[in-house]
Amino acid sequence: MVDRHSKAAEPQLVTDPEEIARVEARNALRQFDAVIQLVEKWTEPEHPPFKLRSSTILALHREALDGLSAYAGTFRPSGIKIGGSQHKPVDAFLVPASVEELCDYINEHWSETALHLSAYTLWRLNWIHPFTDGNGRTARAVAYMVLCIRIGQRLPGTKTIPEQIASDKEPYYAALESADKGDLSPLEQLLGTCLARQLYDIHVAATTTGDRHDTDKTLH
Repeated sequence: MVDRHSKAAEPQLVTDPEEIARVEARNALRQFDAVIQLVEKWTEPEHPPFKLRSSTILALHREALDGLSAYAGTFRPSGIKIGGSQHKPVDAFLVPASVEELCDYINEHWSETALHLSAYTLWRLNWIHPFTDGNGRTARAVAYMVLCIRIGQRLPGTKTIPEQIASDKEPYYAALESADKGDLSPLEQLLGTCLARQLYDIHVAATTTGDRHDTDKTLH
């Protein structure tokens, strides 16, 4: 499998591999907590209807790259390449408008299914690739947030959809490539399968004896 990891040239704030791993783990928890806070906010009965905004996407990216990148919470200032993919992301000057178009699509098509909206968000953010680093992490976080809010609740389960995707990226990459060619259905099907696995975990917890100490505390 070829990893589609991408990273634009930029000064590294942290160079020690162990420190990078520690900060990434810390940031994963922070990003998860931020997603859950947003889900709980937007699913309150008396809260106004949800609107996806660029500011929300930037805030979740900041959580993922805080202390790792000088561009945490900001759009990339230059071009970027995706290793292992033929797709060429939009030029840097087109990024803000492209993200706004993504937000407009989600807001204007909110009556669509939760899986479609989540899949579209996940694909389109990867397609735009708006950041110097952390594009996949942020796309998965935003897509999961959209899924939960569209369904109307924080989803139970001890292994979240983004965590499942991160642990087995080959089907994810294949689905993204299909979406790049105009077919979003493989990505919708992948998310549907991951959703079923996440929810099935509740059944397992209900039918298993003994204490369960594992919790759904990551999105990566």
